Amino acid sequence: MNVWIAIGVTTVGCYLVKLTGLLVPAGVLERPLVKRLAALLPVALLAALTAQQTFADGRVLVVDAKAAGLAAAAVALLLRAPFLLVVGAAVVVTAGVRAMTG
Repeated sequence: MNVWIAIGVTTVGCYLVKLTGLLVPAGVLERPLVKRLAALLPVALLAALTAQQTFADGRVLVVDAKAAGLAAAAVALLLRAPFLLVVGAAVVVTAGVRAMTG
C-alpha cells in the first residue's frame, strides 16, 4: 500500500509543479537573469547526471571503463567532431577497456 501512497504523492507533486510554472507571470519570465538561468539549468543538470552515472556506484566512487569512454567523448568534443562520432568514440573506447579488463 505504501507504493500507491508514494505514487499518489508524486502525481500530486508533479501536477503542482506544472501548475506553478503556468501561474508565473510573463513579466517574470522576461527578466534577463531568469532567461539566463533557464538556458543554463538543463546543461548543469545533464552534467550532474552524467557525472553521477559515470563515477558513482551507490555510495562508492568508481573509475572504470565508463570514465574512459567519457574521456574519449570529451576529447572528441574538444576536436569538434560530429555528435555521432563523439558517441561512437565513447562506445568504442568503453567496449575496448571492458574487453581488456574483463
